[in-house]
Amino acid sequence: MTQDESMFAIAVPLAARMRPRYLSEVVGQEHLLKPGSPLLQLASQVTSAKLASTTSLLLWGPPGTGKTTLAQVIARESGRKFVELSAITAGVKDVREVMLAARKERDAYGTGTLLFLDEIHRFSKAQQDALLPGVEAGWVVLIAATTENPSFSVIAPLLSRSLLLTLEPLADSHIKDLLSRALSDSRGLSNEFDIDVKNLEQIVSLAQGDARRALTVLEAAAGNARLATAPTPDKAVGSKILITQQAIEAALDRSLVRYDRDGDQHYDIISAFIKSVRGSDADAAIHWLARMIEGGEEPRFIARRLMILAAEDIGLADPHALPLAVATFEMVQQIGMPEGRIPLAETTIYLSLAPKSNSAYNAINQAIDDVRAGLQPLVPKPLRSSNYSGAKSRGNGVGYLYPHDDSKAVLEQVYLGGKLANKKYYAPKEVGYERELGERWGRLRAIIRGIKGSK
Repeated sequence: MTQDESMFAIAVPLAARMRPRYLSEVVGQEHLLKPGSPLLQLASQVTSAKLASTTSLLLWGPPGTGKTTLAQVIARESGRKFVELSAITAGVKDVREVMLAARKERDAYGTGTLLFLDEIHRFSKAQQDALLPGVEAGWVVLIAATTENPSFSVIAPLLSRSLLLTLEPLADSHIKDLLSRALSDSRGLSNEFDIDVKNLEQIVSLAQGDARRALTVLEAAAGNARLATAPTPDKAVGSKILITQQAIEAALDRSLVRYDRDGDQHYDIISAFIKSVRGSDADAAIHWLARMIEGGEEPRFIARRLMILAAEDIGLADPHALPLAVATFEMVQQIGMPEGRIPLAETTIYLSLAPKSNSAYNAINQAIDDVRAGLQPLVPKPLRSSNYSGAKSRGNGVGYLYPHDDSKAVLEQVYLGGKLANKKYYAPKEVGYERELGERWGRLRAIIRGIKGSK
């Protein structure tokens, strides 16, 4: 290798240099690499066109989980020609040209083609339609990658002709293994650098399950460490350069977030977040949200807490809060991070500024306490089911008053008897929309209970 060739080899990003060459080097996704799995079948050496697997795959998962890597490794191990198209740059014409070329290769030379299509969710219907003839006829084995739910972004005919495989974010142990390999491997940093466990784990935490992100941070930090380590006469030959916390911070251009997802900080910060939203302090809530995001907290965990907050602390004071929180959870699940930070922030601010009421929370808790205490009166006979033979002879349903027969659709009637006949569970608060609900409930309750003077 010439000096120029060596220079350009080093210029290739660390994440690309460390890309696995064989399935045995792939870290994570064990659930997809079991014996007999579709991935292993596709990766088998193609010795006969009749025996070769032609199953097309849709790989769905967050960034940095190995979608491109798996496609390249499968092509290499199976002996297929690897062709890659990006939905950002490829059009219908490009797809058709690949299909025709693959057909000619197969017919003339018996060579199979694996077409890897990145970001298929960006493909239009027409572009996806262009894939169908080649997939259906087996001219290509299609492996398409997406970070969005294929059920919403891939056309039904293509879905039905492909096998959907879901990739999971890499575990911290997987990311740590990749970083350790990159530090020692000749394709990586070749044992030139050292890093203590604490700083290595900090990079793992920042990666949030994304291998590419972890390797990019490591490479930038290593470059900073090299620049910061001035050569000195007494420096031992062959001694390693230490990757410090300062080198990592400089690589990120921001201070590292101190956040232990499994320890006290996890519970303390989510507690501070919840209490800030409940206390209507939008600035504080946004700060704690940022701490969680930058600390690598699972975004779906945050979104789940927002749903609980909307139901427990805002409730009927603003009935729009709960559907907004549910929509936020679904959106974060669909788009992932970093874009997911935007709906999380929007909903955090909305919930912080919304009027607060825990009346529904209190009502159900009090009712459950009574049930557990044995206060379980019989169902009043007029309310019992009368939809079976002999029910009315037992008095079931007899005397039931149909509310819609009344002009106001509400009548005096006993819906709960015994010791709980006059029990008050729902105590509306005079805030937000619940002020109106409270007034309405007062009028309705007076009619239902037969309280004199009601209108």
